[in-house]
Amino acid sequence: MSDKFDKETAGARPAATVSKDDGPAPAAIKAIPVRHYGRWISAVVVLGLVALLVNAFATAEKIQWQAVGDYVFDSTVLAGAGRTLLISILAMVMGVVLGVVLAVMRLSKNPVTSWVAWVYIWFFRGTPVYVQLLLWFNLALIFPVLNLGPIYKDEMVDVMTPFMAALLGLGLNEAAYMAEICRAGLQSVDEGQTEAAHALGMSHGKTLRRIVIPQAMRVIVPPTGNEFINMLKTSSLVYAVTYNELLRATSTIGSTSYAVMEMLFVACIWYLVITSVFSVGQYYLERRFARGSSRNLPATPWQKVKANLTAFSRERSSTA
Repeated sequence: MSDKFDKETAGARPAATVSKDDGPAPAAIKAIPVRHYGRWISAVVVLGLVALLVNAFATAEKIQWQAVGDYVFDSTVLAGAGRTLLISILAMVMGVVLGVVLAVMRLSKNPVTSWVAWVYIWFFRGTPVYVQLLLWFNLALIFPVLNLGPIYKDEMVDVMTPFMAALLGLGLNEAAYMAEICRAGLQSVDEGQTEAAHALGMSHGKTLRRIVIPQAMRVIVPPTGNEFINMLKTSSLVYAVTYNELLRATSTIGSTSYAVMEMLFVACIWYLVITSVFSVGQYYLERRFARGSSRNLPATPWQKVKANLTAFSRERSSTA
């Protein structure tokens, strides 16, 4: 039985062999890409609208573009930009620290601490930042004197300076949003991690520091970076409490030099510069914390440029 099978397979003709008498080989398929005329038309329309907008600003008779260049590096503007950066960083640090505490309180099994954290988040998320800033700035109407017993006592007007009102208004409001971000990050860690840590004899606080928080950072960092970028722009609201940040500094120059629109452009330039710098830092920070969850990390901007230059040089060498 096996000999017969071997003879048949040995005499069989392989299916892949083709004799010369079978005719010429089939021609290669020539693929013609589909032309998307709608994309080209929409691109031309968008570029035309952008060109009209740029031309409208460039040819505006009442805008002195030279004043924009003259005041970009003015000492008053630079000082205002520095104060904007300072109040944003300090308020963000306060928001992150207090937000972590509030998130832990929300997740606590103690109903009192959980309820207090919920009320805090409800109030500060439900009222505008502008109103909160005015409340802190006018706190002396309710508490004329800040009396902490033997520790500290002073007039509230002297305590609640524009800087302090801006810091409390921005920082305490940011803590409410950071609490929800941190809570989402803590809940993203599997409960088995906590159970395993408790089984090893680790306390609740040590489990948070060593196990839960390091893994939750992958979820917490991206929205936190976005919150800081938003904080840089929200800091312009402290104009209401007479804190001399970037917007107030440029507005003061604009009111005295009659270059109101030009100074607003100067403020926009500095806001864009600051946010762009921190956006790059946010990208690299997210990339670092993504190492444990992604096998292939996204390429950095420099790696993308290097890859494009390498591909371009290879195309030139192949066509030469």
